Amino acid sequence: MKLIFENLKDSPLNLLRRAGYAFLRKDEKTGEMSFTKRAGNADYPRFHIYVRTLGYSGAEVNLHLDQKKTSYEGSRAHSGEYNSEESKWLEQEAEIIKKEFQSGN
Repeated sequence: MKLIFENLKDSPLNLLRRAGYAFLRKDEKTGEMSFTKRAGNADYPRFHIYVRTLGYSGAEVNLHLDQKKTSYEGSRAHSGEYNSEESKWLEQEAEIIKKEFQSGN
């Protein structure tokens, strides 16, 4: 699920931390940042976000729900849900993120 935000007054890093996300890594080639947030008490399921900055003050947030850890060594594929039609959790989490990003404007 892609969410686009413009005219941000704070960094996506700070906004997502306030929404309960932990920073995982930044891809040095693409500049894309990765964040996760547990959906319960265990490591999975978890919300997973990739963020790409857009210009000076915008961001593209790509949100999905990882249902389980990757199954094959060396593989990044996993069981995930990528749009709100698949998951009410995803829809609710998108609303939380929207509120945080809009309050950061």
